[in-house]
Amino acid sequence: MLGLKKTNSSLWQGRQSNQKLYLHEKIVYGLLDKTTITSKTIALLSYACDEGVKRNQGRVGAAMGPNAIKQQLAKMPNHLKQETQLLDIGIIECIDEDMENAQETLSSSITQLLQANIFPIVLGGGHDIAYGHYNGIKNYIGKNKTIGIINFDAHFDLRATTGTNNSGTPFYQISEDSKTDNTNFKYLCLGIRKDANDSELFKTAQDLDVQFIENENFNLHHSKNVQEQISIFINSVDVIYTTIDLDGFSSAYAAGVSASSPMGFAPDIALQCIQTIINSGKLISIDIAEMNPLYDNDNQTAKLAASLVHTIVHSI
Repeated sequence: MLGLKKTNSSLWQGRQSNQKLYLHEKIVYGLLDKTTITSKTIALLSYACDEGVKRNQGRVGAAMGPNAIKQQLAKMPNHLKQETQLLDIGIIECIDEDMENAQETLSSSITQLLQANIFPIVLGGGHDIAYGHYNGIKNYIGKNKTIGIINFDAHFDLRATTGTNNSGTPFYQISEDSKTDNTNFKYLCLGIRKDANDSELFKTAQDLDVQFIENENFNLHHSKNVQEQISIFINSVDVIYTTIDLDGFSSAYAAGVSASSPMGFAPDIALQCIQTIINSGKLISIDIAEMNPLYDNDNQTAKLAASLVHTIVHSI
């Protein structure tokens, strides 16, 4: 794929078993020849860009997030079937602060992966990852099918574009494109906090008919209602694009993010919801955003992100 930098294989280190007991022994670098792609091939793609976070006045460092996640994922056990292929296809870098070019590279990469019947998992990187990722899916499925976005996040990321796009604008950009394309904008956000979104953002969400569950109701105590809302949303669309912003988690679990808070949600409800989404059979692609190793504590956030990826690759 054009515009991708090769992965440094030294990131994939861990215990040696000679039996592929660990994911670093399972990983394959780069894309495979089409004739060797199995019915279950998963590709990890790194989006090493935090220009959007910088533009959004956040804490930079998320460009180093993908490598931090892979270092932790490499050590984890491999329970994948022999025929399942796990690829690390490379890194998209943001050169000369050109976030838009990085997003375009991401978009074209996602389209090519889906065309090759490969399931993409993108590691970020700022949440501007969502705009490029969504467009890659849209280019693949066309305008006759509806993409449902499920975002695990404290923030709507519906800020109107003023000057330049950033990590806080991706879903507003998608909504504007949907108006131009005359397509449905379907967006469900899980874990929204009132202390992280101003009243104008709530108004924008209402105007765009965004569905959301506030953080105070996003927990196992309210699990039945959460699952019902997710299922209703899934049934209303053709495919699901899921994006997980790590700053939605409480800083007790995820301190290493661009905008941390102790008031976020816990991993248990997120994992339950992710499994519901996967079980629907409509999940087409997924990403993890805002991993910032500069502020991590004993790699705890990177381990959380890696565990999420581990769950996903063993469940799809």
